Amino acid sequence: MLKQELIKRSPLRILEQSTRGGLGKGNIGAIASRKGVGKTACLVNISLDTMLQGKHIIHISFSEDAHHIISWYENIFRELASSFGLDKASDIFDECRKNRVIMHFAQTGMQITAIEKSIITLIESSHFDAQTIIIDGYNFSKSTSDDMLEFKRFAQKLDCELWFSASVPDVNGRFDGSSVPQLLQPFMDEIAIIICLQPHQHCIHLNLIKDHDTLVKSDLHLKLDPVLLLITEKS
Repeated sequence: MLKQELIKRSPLRILEQSTRGGLGKGNIGAIASRKGVGKTACLVNISLDTMLQGKHIIHISFSEDAHHIISWYENIFRELASSFGLDKASDIFDECRKNRVIMHFAQTGMQITAIEKSIITLIESSHFDAQTIIIDGYNFSKSTSDDMLEFKRFAQKLDCELWFSASVPDVNGRFDGSSVPQLLQPFMDEIAIIICLQPHQHCIHLNLIKDHDTLVKSDLHLKLDPVLLLITEKS
């Protein structure tokens, strides 16, 4: 299969169709779940789809060990290429890597303005015009509405999409992935799209909870394979 056909047939086109064309520039999206369910894998799937289209992404990690992020990209792309029978997969991945920059920050003591300054310096010094910024491992419990408003202003300033992962505390098993997590409720005005991951026996379902200005609670008919870490269409 050729790259353009892979882009056309990507399950992420379903996400775009279900969310008025996708997240959109200047907007914030969040993928929420309990810890270890598959948020980073989903973000990498979104990133790879963007990179395959020749667009630039910046992947920001707040994880204590960000080295594993590179492996996530390599492994998920390998499974993606194998699943679709992608021609010249190695050459395509080499080209894709040029469209990605990974940055690491420690959230403790780090001001959002300092993070923004580092991103702008990268963009301007490297002429790296990022269309999507992934923010992985951000601690929403330590964030305020003003913080998220600043992130939204930043996305609008750069004319890019911001995708966050959000680890939801599973207090007494209350979070089941079918409603807005309490963790994100203070930021409803700033976050345009919320997708919650709902574990099932052999896969993880993606549920659309907020679609821009509407609470929808809709099954996207997409699933994450917990072994291959690929987002695929539910049969």
